[in-house]
Amino acid sequence: MDIRDITERVEKESLVLKLIIAEMEKVVVGQSNLIERLLIGLLCDGHLLLEGLPGLAKTTVVKTLASTIMTSFQRIQFTPDLLPADILGTQIYRSDTASFEIKKGPVFHNIILADEINRAPAKVQSALLEAMQERQVTIGNTTFLLEKPFLVLATQNPIEQEGTYPLPEAQIDRFMLKIRVNYPSAAEEKKIIKRVNRGVADDINGVVDVSRIESAREIIRSIHMEEKIADYIVNISRATRNPEEFGVPIGHMIAFGASPRASIWLDRAARAHAFLNGRGYVTPQDVKSMAPDVLRHRIILSYEAEAEEKNTDDLINILLERIEVP
Repeated sequence: MDIRDITERVEKESLVLKLIIAEMEKVVVGQSNLIERLLIGLLCDGHLLLEGLPGLAKTTVVKTLASTIMTSFQRIQFTPDLLPADILGTQIYRSDTASFEIKKGPVFHNIILADEINRAPAKVQSALLEAMQERQVTIGNTTFLLEKPFLVLATQNPIEQEGTYPLPEAQIDRFMLKIRVNYPSAAEEKKIIKRVNRGVADDINGVVDVSRIESAREIIRSIHMEEKIADYIVNISRATRNPEEFGVPIGHMIAFGASPRASIWLDRAARAHAFLNGRGYVTPQDVKSMAPDVLRHRIILSYEAEAEEKNTDDLINILLERIEVP
């Protein structure tokens, strides 16, 4: 297909997203960037990590998104006393049959809300590794494939340190995007107050079938990307590992850069961003728009960066400003 044919199909398939957004706006005020990133994760079949202060509607947005799709949803509240079996399931001995029976855990649903994921210890967080990467779960000697789609949408609080545990680096890298959730504007906050006083709508309808999501994913894979833009994506990822190679003197601030998984997800995210904007081709702006969310949790800062009070977003912005745009 040429670009015009792809664009026509994009315009047709993107109607499904407009249905989702219309339903979500019955409950959610503002947060357009968050909604867009959630849809990109859904379209790319990628897990998402939402970081924000309490009261910014992280949990509400995820539950609302799940309600608009005709699929199964399960919320898991992560706590310090949670066990891996509480997520994955376990074997139960049945005395009447003198045999073991497998009881599946809440992870056997399509959309999982891992609420306050950093409140559980590392062994519990690691229980999700196989499910997130391989889309399968092993209980005892039996391996079960998870139904499609399977998405983990996790939330965490960035400031509350007591009783929290840092996520293992291997698990963090399995999240497609790390989304920072910010405060609403003054007008949005006023609208929130009025909506709460009237009563928030809770009659969210399932308006989209899973097959429609799969159809949109097929179109995204066919969206056109020039070789020079693919090179641009690779250069951005490589610059996090060796910034001096690209003339950016910030290597002393980066202990470890992004893995090749970042390039894979940035490619998919840029295509999905183009899809949301009704285009059958990727532009450099699509890449630049998605780079911070793809990279911010994959860059490990050095002590020098902390001493200079630089965060990952600061370094990503420097890279994007200095790397040549095609």
